[in-house]
Amino acid sequence: MRGSPLARTLLAAYLVLVAYASLHPFSGWRGHGLSPFTFLDAPWPRYVTGFDLAANVAAYFPLGALGVLALAPRLRGAAAALASVLGAAVVSICVEAVQGYLPSRIPSNVDVACNVAGAAAGAFAALGIASWLLETGPLRRAREALVAPGALADAGLVLLALWLFVQLDPTSVLFGAGDLRALLDIAPGPEREPGYFVAVEALVAGANLLAVALLGSAILREGAPSRAVALGLVLVALLVRTAAFAILMKAENVFAWLTTGGAQGLGAGLLLAAVALALPRAARLALAAVVLMAATVLVNLAPPNPYTAAMLKLWAQGHFLNFNGLTRLVSMLWPFAAIAYAFALASRPQRAAVG
Repeated sequence: MRGSPLARTLLAAYLVLVAYASLHPFSGWRGHGLSPFTFLDAPWPRYVTGFDLAANVAAYFPLGALGVLALAPRLRGAAAALASVLGAAVVSICVEAVQGYLPSRIPSNVDVACNVAGAAAGAFAALGIASWLLETGPLRRAREALVAPGALADAGLVLLALWLFVQLDPTSVLFGAGDLRALLDIAPGPEREPGYFVAVEALVAGANLLAVALLGSAILREGAPSRAVALGLVLVALLVRTAAFAILMKAENVFAWLTTGGAQGLGAGLLLAAVALALPRAARLALAAVVLMAATVLVNLAPPNPYTAAMLKLWAQGHFLNFNGLTRLVSMLWPFAAIAYAFALASRPQRAAVG
């Protein structure tokens, strides 16, 4: 069995996401004069919901699975599963201990138990398909047939996966990312006529779609069907977007993301991508960087959308508060990481950049 640099990269990225979601909102730190591990022998919490238990199990399931895949072929079988579960347990205990210094978080041994259970389920699930994923499975074959080898291409796949993750944030316009106003405590601009917001939304959606298609094509092998891959990536993003609205909103709002501006941007972006993918690789990377910069500026200039704000007011509270903070963080940083990645690809000769 061969090792998977992509699995190791995904594991590192997922660890960062878990740590951020566990410690959000990173404010109000204070000492309590007790050992940070006091929670480990605390009695069963008074209030525990099934949702909380399921969420903790689900959050660590990918961590356990990625741990097994990342350890191959150095560790296999039960040894890999045990190492992955122990690592997840250490991560869980550490983040729970740090939560004790945050007034908005309550460390819990029940959370640790659920996290370890989720990691164990993920680790043993991965055991059954590890060789299939890393050697003979369709994902491995697709990776080798379509995507260039090398760590730089793996980083590009992780970047595209994070772009799909951004689509889980229903507070943003379609494909919109890079809104720094909340981070910098800048108030949104004045309200505008509906036509103005529709135009901005269309430009943001179309520009980001074009940029993602161009970036994705730059990590493909020569001769790979770049247009088909770009179309597939967009379809997956739309499915993720729809699933997010289906889970977080009422049934009647499942397609609320398909606004007039979003639909216009989607159509225009697909047409532009079909033409721009014929450009030389260097031109595609340069265009992707320029388009991302322009789209990020537009996102930060977009006027507030009262309808979206009212619809999402309830969603931004309760169980999804920390998840909301995580998706917003990734959304804020994604375009800047993508621009840096485009420059990294462009700085390599094509042969070296693709491995």
